Amino acid sequence: MSERVMPGRTDGLITLGAADGLWVDLTAESAVPTASGAFTCSPAHARVGYVLLGGYVVATVRASGGQWSVLEVEVRRAAAELNAVAMDRQDLVRIGPFRGAPRQGCGEETPLRWRRRITSELRELGGPERAARREVGRPYHLAGIDWRQILVERTRDGTQRTWWLPRAVVRLLDAAEHAETWWVHAARTRQASASATEPPSHPRQAPVADGRRTTSPEGSTASPRPYNGELEGHLYSVLSRKPGTSRRVAGWACAVCRTTAATVLDHCHEHGYVRAPVCQSCNTQERPDHLYSNDIRVANRYTRLFHTGTDQWLRHWHRCPGCRARTILPLPHLAAWTAHIACRSLRPTHPAPRGREPCGALRVSWTGSQNAPRSCMLTVAVDFCPSGEHRVLARVPYREAAERFRLWLAETAPAVAAAAGPDRLDGLPAQSRPVIADTNGEGLALF
Repeated sequence: MSERVMPGRTDGLITLGAADGLWVDLTAESAVPTASGAFTCSPAHARVGYVLLGGYVVATVRASGGQWSVLEVEVRRAAAELNAVAMDRQDLVRIGPFRGAPRQGCGEETPLRWRRRITSELRELGGPERAARREVGRPYHLAGIDWRQILVERTRDGTQRTWWLPRAVVRLLDAAEHAETWWVHAARTRQASASATEPPSHPRQAPVADGRRTTSPEGSTASPRPYNGELEGHLYSVLSRKPGTSRRVAGWACAVCRTTAATVLDHCHEHGYVRAPVCQSCNTQERPDHLYSNDIRVANRYTRLFHTGTDQWLRHWHRCPGCRARTILPLPHLAAWTAHIACRSLRPTHPAPRGREPCGALRVSWTGSQNAPRSCMLTVAVDFCPSGEHRVLARVPYREAAERFRLWLAETAPAVAAAAGPDRLDGLPAQSRPVIADTNGEGLALF
């Protein structure tokens, strides 16, 4: 890493212009692309006392000459942490657009609001390709990250566009929002206590999500604490209406990945119980690429949910007392499991350059609901078959699918299965809770 002396440096401080050049220089080899103007171009506002760099907060101060400056060591530390981030460009998370206004946590926002910023800019400019042609040379950065270079646009049915970012970048930007929330909260606390309003010249560091550290105007620790089931058994419809819930959620680490600060309160939409606080990335990961009222496209992400991360995700879903007592999953998850696991041997294959590959794309739909299991039927089919064949693979009654899942659970995750069953929990309602409307995404009111 370069150790050259930057122009404008005084007692460890460098000007914002010099910090821009240093940031680009230090992160030139980073897997996550960065942009110039991280300190001087919107949405960076150095005069409010800080600048976001990845998941890191760098304090800004006035130097003796009146110029706004930052500590060079803080820029180098933020660059070193960004350089350590590995990024898989194929592991994508959908970031928009979603029907209705996207939420931040349980209704509170941070000034960064990176999802809204990206969605707003792309809608105004007509998509990433047209925006690139019209705005050549304009810096597009959020927390110093050049999101335009890694944004992926997909089109469905020739009309609807969706936008995606690598999961590692989503987690970085979520960590930036969390760090900013703590910074602003600490600054307001200091003002309320009639303390000094200017940030200290040599602010102490406090760890935050992903092992990163943020500069706090109070030097207070902003590390999210592990979630230990504090919200188990609570109803989402009650808890989500309580004031200060989103700030409380942000105080926990994600209950799934345990590396990123939580931003949303995941809950079961069949029984109404809170599961756990999770980060936006994990909350998106458990959902299918395409979900309609009773129709799911079973995509590659189910490999993580039911193979590589099986035990982790099953434990998370069974944080809902209703699902745990009935040893079951919510209907959309059960339908996806039936197509991806129980009907795997029925899926045809076609010749490919390296042998044979599965045919088309799996889709599963259902009639009825889990509240009327006798009449609920799951239909597993294949879409986009090259030869136009293999439409319907199987029709599985809900009760048969549920019994297959229980047997598979006992073999695959015996610890999870042992903790489930009606004898493991008392006091459950006799009737399932109604489905809760979810404004956090597009047509996802079944999870």
